Amino acid sequence: MDPSRRSVIGAGLFSVALTVPDWPDVVGRMEAVQTGRAQRIGMAEVDMVIAMTERVSELDDQFGGRHARPMAAAFLVNTVAPYLKADAPEPVRKAMMSAASDLCYLTGYMVVDEGVHGLAQQYYLKALQLAGASEDHLTYCTTLRGMSVQAVDLGHGPAAMRLADAAAAASPNAGPRMRAFLAGQQAHAAAQTGDRNNALIYLREAEAAMDKAESREKAFGSYDPSSLHYHISHVRHELGDLPGAVEAMKESDRLCYDIYRRSRVKERATLGEFHMQVGHLEAACAAWNEALDEYPLVQSGRVDQRMQTMFAMIRPHLRNPAARDLHERARLVTPASLLA
Repeated sequence: MDPSRRSVIGAGLFSVALTVPDWPDVVGRMEAVQTGRAQRIGMAEVDMVIAMTERVSELDDQFGGRHARPMAAAFLVNTVAPYLKADAPEPVRKAMMSAASDLCYLTGYMVVDEGVHGLAQQYYLKALQLAGASEDHLTYCTTLRGMSVQAVDLGHGPAAMRLADAAAAASPNAGPRMRAFLAGQQAHAAAQTGDRNNALIYLREAEAAMDKAESREKAFGSYDPSSLHYHISHVRHELGDLPGAVEAMKESDRLCYDIYRRSRVKERATLGEFHMQVGHLEAACAAWNEALDEYPLVQSGRVDQRMQTMFAMIRPHLRNPAARDLHERARLVTPASLLA
């Protein structure tokens, strides 16, 4: 990390710490470890890392990786890394490695959102190492699946399939929500490789598992029906069913929780692309306008890519009033670099 940025990032990091319950104690523990006074840690430090990871994740969901990732990276370097070196009872040591693996995964996910894929893989590999050492099967599987998502987004279908299968194999006793989480990604990867039969098999498995999960509990903050419809949309798109892809993405958007602003903007922009591929220009412009409603609040490389695609797709249609109005509005709220 650039030392000149530490004080600025540190200020932001401590402002996040203020949102953690019992924050004066949290800040005190963070200061102690950063100044070298903390030689031994306990479960209180583990709980603090977990709480901070949850807060940073919420910021990422609402505002994108560019806002939240520097804080996560600073927290890893300045606080969590010293915790991993401190003396601790064995159960605490393993719990801290597990908490650190989850934070490494989250940081890698945010780096993917920025589009820095080589660095993201380094974070993911460290997350796998820490999850394996702490016997944290959930984070291990989640990280493998995240690596598959990265691969499929980059168009590396075979690699995405291997990673999705590895994630599923590493979690043989997964509950229904986790199974839906894993099978949805297997379906997307299989569709990208052209394996229609297995893509549909995995998709049915994901849908059946989600039905079981939803009948047992309503889990906020995990794989949910909106996420499943996102996968359904992309599977249908990969398999050439463009109208089906549009309808599934609409349903994903309808079911998306308000807190997931970055996902909502990205999905609405993707919906615009799918509408254009069907030939529905005005419907595409409506979807893109909805994406622009919240775009200025999000700092995300992936969302910026969707905006670049939007400009490219509407440029040939600027004689159409809806396309022209969208283009003029977008120019006012997007960086000039996206127009190139």
